[in-house]
Amino acid sequence: MPGERNRSLKNPKLYEDLRDDGASKEKAARISNAAARDGQKAVSRRGGKAGDYEDMTVPELRKRAKEFGLHGYSGKNKSDLISSLRNH
Repeated sequence: MPGERNRSLKNPKLYEDLRDDGASKEKAARISNAAARDGQKAVSRRGGKAGDYEDMTVPELRKRAKEFGLHGYSGKNKSDLISSLRNH
């Protein structure tokens, strides 16, 4: 269980559920800790404000990848950029 290895996780059960659904370690930890701190309803209200990656242009996706600190995005096509952004 990650809570035993990583004491900084505030909600290990939610973390595991998010990881099982395919979320990255960073994203799962961020969401589970926010849910423990602010409550599940508050976290759900905050989410979902970003636009669809499919609606963005390649330069916009590259800018987003740069914001996240990803590397090697300059040679990727749109579908590879979207995959990298979703799985960072």
